[in-house]
Amino acid sequence: MKTVFCALPALGMVLALCAPHTGFAADEPVKMNQIQVIGTHNSYRRSIAPSTLAWLESQSPQMAQALDYRHGPLPAQLDGGMRQLEIDIYADSTGRHYANPRGAEWQKKAGLTPDKDQSDVTDTQGTDFKVMHIVDIDQRSSCEPLRNCLAIIKTWSDAHPNHLPLYIDIETKQDVPLKNGAFTKPEQFTPATYDRLDAELLSVFGRERILTPDDVRGPYKTLNEAIRTRGWPTLAYGRGKVVFTFDRPHDTARYLVGHPALRGRVVFTNGRPGDPDAAYTEANEGFVGQAGNGSAEVDNATALQQIQDLVEKGYLVRTRSDANTVEARQNDTTRRDVAFQSGAQIISTDYPSFEPAPWHNFTVSFPGGAIARCNPVNAPASCSTADISE
Repeated sequence: MKTVFCALPALGMVLALCAPHTGFAADEPVKMNQIQVIGTHNSYRRSIAPSTLAWLESQSPQMAQALDYRHGPLPAQLDGGMRQLEIDIYADSTGRHYANPRGAEWQKKAGLTPDKDQSDVTDTQGTDFKVMHIVDIDQRSSCEPLRNCLAIIKTWSDAHPNHLPLYIDIETKQDVPLKNGAFTKPEQFTPATYDRLDAELLSVFGRERILTPDDVRGPYKTLNEAIRTRGWPTLAYGRGKVVFTFDRPHDTARYLVGHPALRGRVVFTNGRPGDPDAAYTEANEGFVGQAGNGSAEVDNATALQQIQDLVEKGYLVRTRSDANTVEARQNDTTRRDVAFQSGAQIISTDYPSFEPAPWHNFTVSFPGGAIARCNPVNAPASCSTADISE
């Protein structure tokens, strides 16, 4: 039986010995950041209500097009090979903040008949984090609230104990689409809110099933030093575990309060390369036609180089192969190809192979339908795609 080093959470050091999952000897020389996996964007999201889509088309055709996509149940996505899921959450300390979306009234004023199921959010769900996309107009979810989503993923994970590290990207929604006062203002996250989120993640999965920043840091002072010096854990260590990440950098400052370099925290921040908390980062913007959130638009060759540089430095990087239905409608695979070549370890799409776009049958998948593949930028020569998929 193989032996690997495991983390002692209380000490934050890599000292104890334990047996990894059996039957995966090929995992030993391959680290978590030396493979690529595919995931889904807004994985929880059902199709938008037809009456809402019709109303949006009259208000903003571009926004209506961007929201015209959907995903099936989470277990089906995992069975289909997705190893990253994205879940949007809203804080709701009263338990009733989002139970009556305003979109229905806006549709009535426009002469439309609102669909009955405008939202899956109800005041019977209590104060748990609400899972939905956009307040008032896009609140339908395949799992609700957050604890239920997590339980669904945990059940699947229990049934597949040797699965590759499963990344769960959490976007904390704290803004409205338009600053016009019409939309329900989301509750802001505080350090206490983040404490509650950590507690919920731990309560569902248990500490031993979550790979945390403390596990990656080990004896090093900062996460950044750890991943630049020792690197990420091996696949053997990560199998059967989940890894939580934040989608937006706006979480960082408040999540770090009292937890320098993420000590004692559960979620990896979307870090700024070089900062003490930076081990995971996202490069979702910057592609031609997709600039946003203050990022500069660059050509695809520059975006490719920027991501490759991050990967070579040891960062775990998530990028998107398509966004807002643009590439799918145009059958443009350029961004998808750049994502694959870049070495970004997590590639997020709205169109996995089992959920093709209705336009041009656009999909995102690895050759041969592999669940994962060896990273084209930093995988060791011993890595074999046939050995790592699970």
